[in-house]
Amino acid sequence: MKAASIARAAVALAAVAPCVAFAAGPYPSRPIRMIVAFAPGGGTDIIARIVAQGIGTALKQQVVVENRPGAGGNIGTELAARSAPDGYTLITSGTGAHAINPSLYANIPYDAINDFTPVSLVASTPYLMVVHPSVAAKSVQEFIALAKAKPGALNMASSGNGGMPHLAGELFQLMAQVRLTHVPYKGTGAVFPDLIGGHVQVLFGDIVATSPHVTSGKLRALGITSPERSPNLPGIATIAESGVPGYDAVGWFGVFAPAGTPKDIVSRLNAAIREHVQQPEMKARLSSLGADVVASTPEAFAEKQRADLERWAKVIKAANVRIE
Repeated sequence: MKAASIARAAVALAAVAPCVAFAAGPYPSRPIRMIVAFAPGGGTDIIARIVAQGIGTALKQQVVVENRPGAGGNIGTELAARSAPDGYTLITSGTGAHAINPSLYANIPYDAINDFTPVSLVASTPYLMVVHPSVAAKSVQEFIALAKAKPGALNMASSGNGGMPHLAGELFQLMAQVRLTHVPYKGTGAVFPDLIGGHVQVLFGDIVATSPHVTSGKLRALGITSPERSPNLPGIATIAESGVPGYDAVGWFGVFAPAGTPKDIVSRLNAAIREHVQQPEMKARLSSLGADVVASTPEAFAEKQRADLERWAKVIKAANVRIE
């Protein structure tokens, strides 16, 4: 019996030894890899490079951004999930890969919760609800009344099937109890010729892309999708305060580590990220992307991710959105 107890203790010690080694050694002693599951130049890539700069400065070690695009972000996300939990592989990710794709795709090669350790939220990205000026609605309430009077007659453009802007529109329809006709495009840029031309009537679009057209008068902003007014556009009312109480459709970006990454390493990374993105110049850079800084604790990030997984799963099911 004594021998069996010693054997079990030895097995248990062997199981935890790698994590102890990761946590006890000098960290970081070599460059850190920051995976981005999308091509260079996009929002996720830009935010990853901002974060990488902050971690590198704080921890006095190089952070190398590695772009691994494909399959809607699933390829790079799986790579991060399968990496060693030693603090030397991180991923800057967003709502899509970690809160939407698990419900959107029939099969994904990772578990959005169990394969990752949340490190910190970085930024949130609300969307603008904009319409063509010919639409007889100057407020969210007027738009709802118009849509109810003409079910399915108003065309809702989106930057692509299953993306956050599309789901923001689907959530709006569910909560406002209206029916719009979804017209997906390949990217936000492809929407504007038809939207400005009046061929489609409404778009839930990112702030950076839509704001210039609102300023020029080519489009009219009815509301913003965040639960509170954005500090970037304080003069635009939220959809929630304008006729759809409780409405909240905000994308986010954050940093994850593989599941099992030691807590002390996660804490150091979290502190480095939060300090960096709270600096005025970093806030300004994120603001230029239409993003609001929302740096958080790992625990708050985990709670946010779980809530959004549940929220978007319900919307995707109710709207019958699917990508094979």
